[in-house]
Amino acid sequence: MNPSSDAPVRRMTLADLDSVVEIAESLPSLPQWPRSAWLTALNPQSTPLRIALVVEDPIDGVLAGFAVASLLGAQAELEAIAVANPFQRRGLARRLFAALAAELRAAQATETILEVRDSNQPALALYRRLGFLETGRRARYYRSPVEDAVLMRLWL
Repeated sequence: MNPSSDAPVRRMTLADLDSVVEIAESLPSLPQWPRSAWLTALNPQSTPLRIALVVEDPIDGVLAGFAVASLLGAQAELEAIAVANPFQRRGLARRLFAALAAELRAAQATETILEVRDSNQPALALYRRLGFLETGRRARYYRSPVEDAVLMRLWL
């Protein structure tokens, strides 16, 4: 049995914020949002509307990862998805994304887009396993270091 199949996924709450920020700060490839951006992601009145989910480790209930997507009509943008280092390679990112995709479909989204650093091979491999296809590149999009952004899309 896959242990990720028992991993609880739920909406992110204010009580999760410290753990989410800690995970984000531990993963340099993630967008390093200020705390105010995380609060905005939790605000149901914000524009664009965001869906923010967390996944817990099925063994000890520790917050293991999160995902945030914004909704712009029928298009959603995956803004961040992350699993803390000790919990990686257990299928938790796939479980988290499956729950997020279900919520996006329920919100009438028909596609999800994202951008990722060209050098972030683990993320690119995950997105490809999830079914995302490369749709283009933005040359020299990222700074520190300067590199291309890979644009990807998944039809929901």
